[in-house]
Amino acid sequence: MTNTTPEKSGFFSRPTLWKLLLVVVVYLAFYVAVGQVISRVFSDQINTDNVVASASSIIFGLALPIAIGAIALLIFITKLGWLRSIFGPQPIRGRGWMWIGPILVTAAIAAHLTGTDWSAWSAGEIISLVALGVCVGIAEELLTRGIAVKMLRDAGHGELIVAVVSSLLFALMHTVNFISGMKASTVLATVVYTFGFGMCMYLAMRVTGTIWAAIVLHGLTDPTTILSTGGLDTSVTGASGASSVASLLTVLLIIFGVVAVFLIRGRVSTDQPANTAA
Repeated sequence: MTNTTPEKSGFFSRPTLWKLLLVVVVYLAFYVAVGQVISRVFSDQINTDNVVASASSIIFGLALPIAIGAIALLIFITKLGWLRSIFGPQPIRGRGWMWIGPILVTAAIAAHLTGTDWSAWSAGEIISLVALGVCVGIAEELLTRGIAVKMLRDAGHGELIVAVVSSLLFALMHTVNFISGMKASTVLATVVYTFGFGMCMYLAMRVTGTIWAAIVLHGLTDPTTILSTGGLDTSVTGASGASSVASLLTVLLIIFGVVAVFLIRGRVSTDQPANTAA
């Protein structure tokens, strides 16, 4: 996906951390508001006790609010002329060790697929979960590995700050699960896991040179995790439905995400050519 429109001047022409925080807060408020409206309009389609209990519940209770959020983000970056810089080649190369991140995520996806009791899911539910994965992959990666990374780089921050702050924002975004009544222990475990996962998504983007790698991996992770565990955000708490291999990989992913904090180097500057090694 490319865009020949030049970046616009104005409020976001000089990115800062507080402007990024504003974008994230506004997006979350918009997402929650949309979710509330959809839950009222389609209340008869959503199973509030188990939102993944049926295809319609998955679509209206989970996928649709995220899809609308993704559309809003795409409109936002289009208006600012950021499509090309976000979806185009990364301006800084990755290093060999960074492949560990996407490899761990890919292995976890494979483990979840292997550990899934396919007889417990209908074809409609599986298709709905795939649609959910597409929506999540685009929306969350566009916000955190797209908009957040671009704004932090444009503000002059080095790649260590870019990786940590974007991953931390990604993790903290999941505290909105409190609103849905999720237990505090589950939310906390999810935040810890999503920080490590966010670091791996940043590394996937760096080492492949494109945000599409993060979008695809993220889009596969959520539905395969739900299929394997039978629930939403349960695998990170050691749910019985997850295979032992997938659980081990999840722990390794979190540990590696933390270790990566001490290894990331480099900085994107306007006077250096694209794909400079770091």
